[in-house]
Amino acid sequence: MSFLSATLDRVKPSPTIAVTTKAAELKAAGADIIALGAGEPDFDTPDNIKAAAKAAIDAGKTKYTAPDGIPELKEAICAKFARDNGLTYTPKQISVSTGGKQVLYNALMATLNPGDEVIIPAPYWVSYPDMVLLAGGTPVVVEAGMETAFKMTPEQLEAAITPKTKWLIFNSPSNPTGAGYSHAELKALTDVLMRHPHVWVMSDDMYEHLTFDGFEFCTPAQVEPGLYERTLTVNGVSKAYAMTGWRIGYAGGPEHLIAAMRKIQSQSTSNPCSVSQWAAVEALNGPQDFLAPNAELFRRRRDLVVEMLNAADGIECPVPEGAFYVYPSIAGCIGKVSAGGRRIETDEDFATALLEESGVAVVFGAAFGLSPNFRVSYATGEAALEEACRRIQEFCKALR
Repeated sequence: MSFLSATLDRVKPSPTIAVTTKAAELKAAGADIIALGAGEPDFDTPDNIKAAAKAAIDAGKTKYTAPDGIPELKEAICAKFARDNGLTYTPKQISVSTGGKQVLYNALMATLNPGDEVIIPAPYWVSYPDMVLLAGGTPVVVEAGMETAFKMTPEQLEAAITPKTKWLIFNSPSNPTGAGYSHAELKALTDVLMRHPHVWVMSDDMYEHLTFDGFEFCTPAQVEPGLYERTLTVNGVSKAYAMTGWRIGYAGGPEHLIAAMRKIQSQSTSNPCSVSQWAAVEALNGPQDFLAPNAELFRRRRDLVVEMLNAADGIECPVPEGAFYVYPSIAGCIGKVSAGGRRIETDEDFATALLEESGVAVVFGAAFGLSPNFRVSYATGEAALEEACRRIQEFCKALR
């Protein structure tokens, strides 16, 4: 009999972390590696936010806080939801956790029973299905391929709903594709949900402020107020404010759900880092004028990467509406052999050969539930992106 829990058999380690770790190991061993696997901005946390953290330390704000957030941060989150999303929440409807991942996990742990189903459009962020499995639920994956611009259709959503469905996990703009749902596209989905009052919505809005070409972000409870009482609107400071390591995520939702999530958190991690919470107060309440220039910087990088990848043999790369990822298809590369002799049967084969032979680290598409593709994070400098894309072009040109 194994000493370890059988629960572990239901989940796998994060592929994105595995790729990043392998790239770092190769780089430490002297290899010339360009890592395009990690999903975090390459620029520093703004100075005013760092100053707020230093001030909090100097003021001795380094003790335990309430399990799910200090009042000042909850007030700032309420103000942010009202300002950016037209959503009205009270502090009792707000949960603050150690990153957006813990918010999602707490909600699933607090609500799922064996047999409960959670609809997850694919491609999906790698952790969604595994968190559902850890919480005892059943992931129901709905494939949304390039033919629908990586977006789930109302017909697909309708077909996936059963009496056992408890949640839909919704992510726009998407990790890994960057696809964003327009107001009309989201309204078509919320119309379906309004016909099924037992289905709740978990909206992961982490890339809200990273949109391009005039795309207007919207979130489900904003588009359909009738869903307000069964929507958990999740966000955080990681991406927009370049605060990935500070680990602050948050959510607004019905008070009874937030209370249940608080109970879970009080017996697991307790409060998020006190200093990070005070930094997040400044992030949300302070100047927001850097958000648009940062988004414009990412747009330029997106355009560079899309153009260069589409020039590679066997690759087709759609243009995303937001986030800082592209999710190109490698259908034209499948069945070929790399210059190093590796047969490319899957997107994992492609990513492995690309890393070992060309020194470019990407994440294979199967990790996100849709193949044959790979994910590039263009949250790095333009010179590195240009060199990485040149190497990908050479790698594909050498396939036979």
